[in-house]
Amino acid sequence: MSSPAPRGTDAPSGYLRTASSLHAFNRYEIKYLAHERDVPRLREALAAHMAADEFSPVGGYPVTSLYYDTRNLRFYWEKIEGLRFRRKLRVRLYGRPAEATDETPVYVEIKQRVNRVTQKRRIRLPYADARSLCDERRMIEHDDGQRAFVNEVSTLVGNLELVPTVTTGYLREAFVGTEADLGLRVTIDHRVHGRDRDFHFASKSENRFIIPPHLCIVEIKANERVPYWVTDLTARLDMSVVRVSKYCQSVEAFGLAPRSRMHGIPESFTTADMFDDQLVPTGTR
Repeated sequence: MSSPAPRGTDAPSGYLRTASSLHAFNRYEIKYLAHERDVPRLREALAAHMAADEFSPVGGYPVTSLYYDTRNLRFYWEKIEGLRFRRKLRVRLYGRPAEATDETPVYVEIKQRVNRVTQKRRIRLPYADARSLCDERRMIEHDDGQRAFVNEVSTLVGNLELVPTVTTGYLREAFVGTEADLGLRVTIDHRVHGRDRDFHFASKSENRFIIPPHLCIVEIKANERVPYWVTDLTARLDMSVVRVSKYCQSVEAFGLAPRSRMHGIPESFTTADMFDDQLVPTGTR
């Protein structure tokens, strides 16, 4: 699958329309907020229809992402304004960030939205190479099949002068569809946190919760359609559809941009001091 700007959709200036077939896919995504107290029921219902992801242990696995943006937060504002074509660049680590070394494999990803479809392309690199490409703006050695994607990342970083902006992290449980629901994936993200400085994954700097820890984000991802039993389940558990981006939530939590009324956690789920002094306890990163 390639992911250039489609016909009839103008890509914003500064973007390339190059495509890469490496680890590429299109899908529809719906996000919900759920209370942690409802997770056991949700988990049980999902397990009745789906299989646990083979890489997803009980309680979830750590996912940490470093997001890049312009100094005036171009990608953030494109999301808030709901542009039909938008992109973001991130480096993602699966595993404990405290254990990250130069040799640790990470993914450099371009995630973009074209109308209602989410497209993601990524390549796997040693962490040192990912930092060279995205932070130091140096070309790296790569396979011939990666050339288009590496050039696209290099051009995005250079033309838009992208800089590390915030991180996000969480514990993810994942379920995958079987038989008639192949292509369906449901994830539950717990203890969503981040930071706005000291961006090396292994940094000992404190993280803060960017979503109240009594809440989790449930994402339903499907290639074509969401099965009826899934929407029925979300209704029975009184889960709320939300327009929330973990990246935007992190930007706003650290005061890099004002909170948007059109995006984020509804006030009914929060308290006035939800972000005050909420350090992530040691061992939950």
